[in-house]
Amino acid sequence: MNSLELILLYLLAAVLGVAAFRMLKLPSMLGYLVVGVAIGPNMLAFAQNTKSVQHLAEFGVVFLMFVIGLEFNLTKLRSMRRHVFGLGLLQVIVTMMVVTAGTLMLAYLLPKFWQVSWQTALALSGVVAMSSTAIVVKLITERLELESEHGKRVVGVLIFQDLAVVPLLVLIPALAAREEGLFVALGWASLKAAVLITFLLLGGRHVMRWLLTLVVKQKSEELFVLNLLLVTLGLAWLTELIGLSLALGSFIAGILISETEYKHQVETDIKPFHDVLLGLFFITIGMMLDWRMVIERWPLILLLVTLPVLLKLIIITALSRVLGATTGVSLRTGIYLAQAGEFGLVLLTLTQESQLIPPNLFNPILASMVLSMLATPFLVMNANHIVMKLVSSDWLQQSLQMTRIARQSIGANKHVIICGFGRCGQNLAKLLEAEKIPYVALDLDPDRVHKAAAAGDKVVYGDAVRLQALMAAGLARASAVVITYLDTPSALKVLSNVKSHASQVPVIVRTVDDHDLEKLQQAGATEIVPEAIEGSLMLASHALALVGVPMRRVIRVVQDQRDARYGLLRGYFHGSDDDSVHDLDQTRLSTLILNSKDFAVGRRFSDLQGDIAVQLLTVRRSNGEMLNLISAQNILQSGDTLVLSGKPEALALIERKLVQG
Repeated sequence: MNSLELILLYLLAAVLGVAAFRMLKLPSMLGYLVVGVAIGPNMLAFAQNTKSVQHLAEFGVVFLMFVIGLEFNLTKLRSMRRHVFGLGLLQVIVTMMVVTAGTLMLAYLLPKFWQVSWQTALALSGVVAMSSTAIVVKLITERLELESEHGKRVVGVLIFQDLAVVPLLVLIPALAAREEGLFVALGWASLKAAVLITFLLLGGRHVMRWLLTLVVKQKSEELFVLNLLLVTLGLAWLTELIGLSLALGSFIAGILISETEYKHQVETDIKPFHDVLLGLFFITIGMMLDWRMVIERWPLILLLVTLPVLLKLIIITALSRVLGATTGVSLRTGIYLAQAGEFGLVLLTLTQESQLIPPNLFNPILASMVLSMLATPFLVMNANHIVMKLVSSDWLQQSLQMTRIARQSIGANKHVIICGFGRCGQNLAKLLEAEKIPYVALDLDPDRVHKAAAAGDKVVYGDAVRLQALMAAGLARASAVVITYLDTPSALKVLSNVKSHASQVPVIVRTVDDHDLEKLQQAGATEIVPEAIEGSLMLASHALALVGVPMRRVIRVVQDQRDARYGLLRGYFHGSDDDSVHDLDQTRLSTLILNSKDFAVGRRFSDLQGDIAVQLLTVRRSNGEMLNLISAQNILQSGDTLVLSGKPEALALIERKLVQG
C-alpha cells in the first residue's frame, strides 16, 4: 500500500469512526483509538506499516502542546491557584510517589511478569499521574459542570497536569542514560531546558509580538498561517536540536503567542491542524494495540486497568477531602480524574522510544490505558448514582441545597426566576426591585452568591439546569424565567424543563447573536434577546437622535424593528472575514445591480421568485429613489439595485434566475 492509499484509508476510517462516536455522544478521541485498533496490523491489517504516518502523527503531539501553551494564562492560574497549585500539585506528586513505590513492589512480588528498574518505575509514575483533558473537559462542558464545586477542582488538576508534562518531557529521556551518568544527564537536560525557556520567555515575547504585527500588516491570512506553522515547528526543531523534545518547543511557542493580542486569531487558525493531526496520533496509538494480547494476558491487563484507576480515585478523593471539599464533591472529583490521559500516551511512547519499558510490558500497559479511557464516559455519566450510593451525606447535602432554594422562594408568587446572577442578572434584579416585582436568582459561583446574599439580594446557590432547582425556586408559581448567561446548550435544557413542567411560564433568553434563534424558538423561548442586534438597535437610535430625527419617531422605528422579530437586522452583508463554517447556513444580505440585458428587467420580482426562500428588502432606482415598501406591482428596471435577504444557496439561485432567467 503506497503513502496516498494509506492516508486515504486513515481519513476514511477516521470519518466513519468519529461519526459513529459522535452519534453515540462520545468523545471523538475514543473513535480515533477504536479506528486505530480496527485497521491496525493486529486486527484487519489494512495498514501493515505505520512508520510513514507516525512521523505525521508526531506533529499532532506538537500541536497539542502548542494549544496547551496557547491556553496558558497567568490570570486564569491566579484565579484557580488554590485548585491548580494545591490539589493539582499534590495529586501529581503523591500519585508519582505511590506509583513508583507500588511498581517496584510489584516487581519484587512478581519478578517473572513485572521486571522493571527504578528509572522505569519513575517514568511510569508520570504516565499514570496524567488524566484525559480532552475527554473530561468535553464531558463536564456538555454536562454544564464547569462552575460546579467538583468541576472547578477537576479543571484545576487538569491544568497542573498539563504543566507537569513539561518537566516530564525533560526527565524521561534523561532517565534512559546509563546509571553512572544518570544524574549528570538529568542536570544537563534541566540546565538546557531552563536556559532555553528563560531566554525565549524574556526576549521571545517582544520578538513574537513584533513578528506577528509585521505579518498582520500584510493583510494576508495565508501568510499569517504560514508564519504560525514556521514559528511552531521551528521552535520544536530547535528544542530537539539541543537534545530536548519536539513537544517542549511547541509548548514554548504557544506561551509566547499567548502573550500577544493575536492569541484568539491563532486559536482559530491552528484548530483544524491540531484536531486532524492529533486524531492521526490517536489512530497510530490504537494501531499499536494488539487485541489478541489483551485476550491472552487478560489477568495482567485487568490488574493494570483496575489498580491505577482505583489508586488515583483514592488519592484524589482523599486529597480533595483533606483540602476542605465535602465527601460527595471529593468522590466526584476522583471519579472524573481516575482514568489515563492523552499526555500519558505521549509520555508512554516517549518512554518506549527511550527504551525504558521492556517490550513485553508495553502492550499490556497501552491496552490498560486505552480501556480506562474508553470507560471514562460511562463512569462520568454514572458518577452521581455512584456518589449517592456510597455517600449518604451527599443526598442530604443536595436536599439541604434544595431546601435553601425553597426557603428563599417560599413566600414568592408571580415572581421572576433569574438563571445566572452575573452583571446582566444583577442589573435585571435591580430593575425588578425598583418595580417591586419579586425574584429568585440561581447561580453556581459560591463567592458571588455569598457576597450578593450578604448584600440582601435574593440569590441562592443552585444549578438552573436541574429541574429540582427550578421546582424548588417555585417554577409553577413564577410569572417568568429569564436566562441571563450566554450558553445555548444550558438554555435549551432549562427550556425543556420549563416546557414539560410549567409550559404556561414565559421564558426570556439572552444570546450573543441570532445564530441559534430558530433553535431556541422551537425549544419554547417566548422572547430571545440577541446582544449583537440589540446593540445595533441602540446604536441606530442614538445616531438617528443625534442627526435630528424626533425622539418619538426614533422610538417608533426601533420598536417596529423589534416587532418585526429582527427580520431585517438578522441578515448582514458578509465580507471575507465572515466566511466561517458557522456562517454558511446563516441569513445574509446581498446586492444585485440589474443591467439592461438581464432577464428580470421589465418583470415583477414576485413573478420570478417562485418558491425560492429569499426576501426583497429594498430597491434603489438609478435616479437614487428608494422603494422601501416593495409592491408586487413594481416593475424592475435597468440600473435598479436590489437588496436581497436569504441564505447563501437561495441567494445564489435567485440571482442566477434574475440575470439569466
